[in-house]
Amino acid sequence: MTVGVVSFLRGQAWIWSFLATAAVWMATIIFTGGVGGGQILTAALSFAIFTVIVGIGQMFVITTGPGNVDLSIPATMALSGAVTTKLMDTQNELIALGVLVALGIGICVGVFNYLLIRLLRIPPIIATLSASFLVQSTAIAYGRGLRIKPPPALADFTTAQIAGVPVLALCGLAFTAIMGLVLARTMYGRSVLAVGQNMRAAWLAGINVERTRLMTYMLSAMLAGLSGLLLSGFSGGSSLNMGEEYLLASIAVVVIGGTSVAGGRANVPGIWGAALFLYLLVTMLNTFGASAGLRLILSGLIIITVITLAGGGERKR
Repeated sequence: MTVGVVSFLRGQAWIWSFLATAAVWMATIIFTGGVGGGQILTAALSFAIFTVIVGIGQMFVITTGPGNVDLSIPATMALSGAVTTKLMDTQNELIALGVLVALGIGICVGVFNYLLIRLLRIPPIIATLSASFLVQSTAIAYGRGLRIKPPPALADFTTAQIAGVPVLALCGLAFTAIMGLVLARTMYGRSVLAVGQNMRAAWLAGINVERTRLMTYMLSAMLAGLSGLLLSGFSGGSSLNMGEEYLLASIAVVVIGGTSVAGGRANVPGIWGAALFLYLLVTMLNTFGASAGLRLILSGLIIITVITLAGGGERKR
C-alpha cells in the first residue's frame, strides 16, 4: 500500500509543491513554538498572488515547447506600474481605465516579443530579453523616478482581508480555476498543449501554430501588466525595480509546480503550491537565523529536491 501511495504521489507532480509548502510552514511554526502561524500564512498568500499571476502567463509560454520563455515580465510590470499610477493619479474613478491601459501595454509587449521571434528568427530567450531592455528603458523615461500613490480604492482592494485571507488571493484562486479550464477545455488551451508536444504535428493537424504562439506571448505580457498595476496598489506606488524578483520566480514556480520544461504538459494548481513554497522557504530560513550565504545554499538544495521529486512521474512516463 505504501508503495502504491508513493507511486501515486510521484505521478502527480503538482502535489510535491504543496507537500513542500506544508513542510516548511510546519518547520517554521515548530521553531517559533506555534506563534504567528496564521500571520505567516496570511503574508504568504498576500505576496504569493503576484507570483501566481505572472507564473500562469509564464507557464503557458513554457508549455508551447523547449526554449520558449518570457524574460520581459519584470520590465512589463515596471512599465505598467509607472504608466498606470501616473495615469490614475490617485483618482478612484480612473481605476478601470488603468486596468485597460495595463492590459493594453501587455498586448503591445506580447506582440513585439512575438514579432522578434517570428520575423527576425531570434530565439525566444534572446528576443524577450532584448525586448525587456527596451521596455525597461521606456519605463525609466516615462517614470523619471517619480513615485505616485495609487488610488485609495485600489490600495484598499489589494490589501483587504476576509477572516485573515487576502481578498486578492481569493480572486487569484478563482482566476487560477478559470485558467485551468481554459487550458483543459478550450480550443486555445488544447492548441498550446499540442504545439508544445510537437509543433509540426500540431500544424499538420490543422492547428494555427503561429496564432497560438502569438496569443500565448500576449497572455503572458498582459498578466505581467495586470500584476504591475496590482503590485503598485499593494506596495503604495510603482517603482522601476518592482518586477526584478519575478524574473526567476516566474520560471521557478512553473518548474517546481510540475510543468514540463520540454513543453506539452502544464500544471495550473502547482503554480500556487510553488509560489507559497518559495515565500515560506525564505521565511523559514530567516526564522532559523541562517546567514545570507547559507540561505542561498539551502534554498537551492531544497528547490532541487522538490523539482527532482516532482519530475519523477515524467521520467517514468
